[in-house]
Amino acid sequence: MEIRRLGRTGFEVSALGFGGGPVGFLGTDQQRVTDILNFLLDSGVNFIDTAAGYPGSEEAIGNAVSHRRDDYVLVSKCGQAFDDLEGEAWSPTVIGQTVDRALRRLKTDHLDVMLLHSCDQEVLEQGDAVAELVKARDAGKIRHVGYSGDNEAVVYAVGLDPIDVVETSVNFCDQANIDSLLPETQRRDVGVIVKRPVANAAWMGVGQQPGFYANYTTGYAERFAAMGISPGDLGFGGEEDWAEIALRFTLAQAGVTTAIVGTTNPDNAKRNIAAAAKGPLPGDTIYAIRTAFAAAQSASGEPWLGLR
Repeated sequence: MEIRRLGRTGFEVSALGFGGGPVGFLGTDQQRVTDILNFLLDSGVNFIDTAAGYPGSEEAIGNAVSHRRDDYVLVSKCGQAFDDLEGEAWSPTVIGQTVDRALRRLKTDHLDVMLLHSCDQEVLEQGDAVAELVKARDAGKIRHVGYSGDNEAVVYAVGLDPIDVVETSVNFCDQANIDSLLPETQRRDVGVIVKRPVANAAWMGVGQQPGFYANYTTGYAERFAAMGISPGDLGFGGEEDWAEIALRFTLAQAGVTTAIVGTTNPDNAKRNIAAAAKGPLPGDTIYAIRTAFAAAQSASGEPWLGLR
C-alpha cells in the first residue's frame, strides 16, 4: 500500500482510506464492520474517517478496532446539532460536547483530526467553531484541526492558520477542487482527504444504488452521461473497470493525500486495494478525462462546482 504524508501533520497514511458513512447509514452489522476494518488494517490501510452525523458509525468503529488504536489515523467530524447534546449547530457548546462524545464512542483518548463538517464560510469567518477545536487540540483531545467542504468555503479554510487538514470532493465527475483548492493545499502544506473518490459509482445511473447513496447519485450521474466517455476510450476493457478508473484518477491528482472509500462489502474492499496498488492513471488517460469534463461543463453553460 502506498503511503503518503498528510501535510504538516506529520502523519504517514495509506493512499486508500476507509470512509465510515455507509457503515452508519446502511445499518451495517457489527461483525461485518469488524471483519472489514481488521482486513483493511491487515492489508496496510491505516486511515479511518467517520463523523458524528453518520448514525452508529463511531460506535461500530470503536467496537471493531479500538484495541488496535496505534495501527490507524482516526478522523471524525462535528458541528451539527443533535437531540442528545446541548447547543445550536456550530456553537462552541455543541462542538465541545461532540468531541467528548466521539472519544467515548470511538473508545480512544484522542482523535488524530477533527473536522468541522461542511459548515458555510460564514461560520468559519466568525471564528468560534474553529476556536473551539483549537481548545480541544490544546487540551490533548484532538491532534489537529480541520474542515470538510467544497468550493469557496474549503479554499477559505485552507487559509486559516489552525487548519492542518481538509476533506473535499475530487473525482472524475467532480473536478472543480482540483484547480481551485489543491494548489493552495500544496502551498500551505495542508493534508487533503478526498471524499467520494469513485463518484458514487455514477456509471451505474440514478436509482441503482441502495439507501443514502441515492441522495448523492443524481448530480454525478448527470455529469457522467454528459461527459460521454467509455472505458474503451481510456484504454480499458469494459464497464467493470470504472471503479478502478475512478479511484486511480483521484489518486493521480497532485496534492491528494488519501482517498476514502466507504464499503460494507469485503469483496469491494479487496478490489479497492488492488486498484490502488496499480498506482495513478497514465497522463494521457487523465488528460482524456479532464478534457471530457471540460467539454461537458462548457456545453452545460454553467460551472460544475464541487457537489456537497
